[in-house]
Amino acid sequence: MIDQDKILDAAEVVVARDGAARLTLDAVAIEAGISKASVIYDYKSKQALIKAVIERRVAEEHATLRQAIQNLGAVPDAHIRGRIAVASNSMPDDTRAVAINLCSALAQDAELLGSMHEAYRKEVAAILETSTNPQAALLAFLAVEGLRTLEFLGLLAWTEPERTQILRGIEALVSAPDHSLVAARATRIN
Repeated sequence: MIDQDKILDAAEVVVARDGAARLTLDAVAIEAGISKASVIYDYKSKQALIKAVIERRVAEEHATLRQAIQNLGAVPDAHIRGRIAVASNSMPDDTRAVAINLCSALAQDAELLGSMHEAYRKEVAAILETSTNPQAALLAFLAVEGLRTLEFLGLLAWTEPERTQILRGIEALVSAPDHSLVAARATRIN
């Protein structure tokens, strides 16, 4: 029996080295040192292989988030604070290379895009449901995702001290007082 992780690891190597456009079942088989038939047995197509790679990455991200939340213990706003803690670790270059190359494949596959949409929808719902100040937590989530996206795309990079300061600022948003009720009352009075 062929180890699924071995096949997916090989697929990531091919994607990082050659790009998603050059990902083929043949190339993965060669990289994994197995027959093409073994790859086809588990992944019937290039799209199925890409889907499996993305799903594994998403599952790893969720496991990392769950661990971060658990490590925080019983603190207020643990979900968004866990998300910020996960973001404190810069994305490794090999992970970034794979992710960048898979973005175009993701954008072209409505099913994959739909599953990512659903994952983000659930993430935002969990943050809003577990936060003492949902509006601030949502802003913090958007700031974290903005930071990660800018780094992911290689558009901006910060030193570790700068990054730490940015994340502290984002975390301060979570602790900000909820002024939305005050603003809502003031609006009704006027």
